[in-house]
Amino acid sequence: MKLIVAIIRAEKLEAVQAALNERDVYLMTVSDVRGCGRQRGYTELYRGTEYQVRLLPKLKLEIAVNDAFVEATVEAIVHSARTAETGQIGDGKIFILPLEDCIRIRTGERGGEAIGP
Repeated sequence: MKLIVAIIRAEKLEAVQAALNERDVYLMTVSDVRGCGRQRGYTELYRGTEYQVRLLPKLKLEIAVNDAFVEATVEAIVHSARTAETGQIGDGKIFILPLEDCIRIRTGERGGEAIGP
């Protein structure tokens, strides 16, 4: 089992969800987050004063999958979250972490059975 954590642009969420649904991946947690990377923010003018916005709004997806779904999930996120053909700085990142255990509270199922269909 793996935990896939993806940081994406907010406007790409619907496209990512559609791509994941095509690959039978439906379960995810989505959080509003702020962060900075290579974009390094931008300068904004407010009431005549210029200031730096360093933490940009993004979405964080957390998706637990069985090993058989890891590559399909990553591929779906990469292709649907990328801006244009070649992508742009700020499109996001994907992290793949080992997932030691999972427990479905309702039934008590453990491991891969608790994650997947």
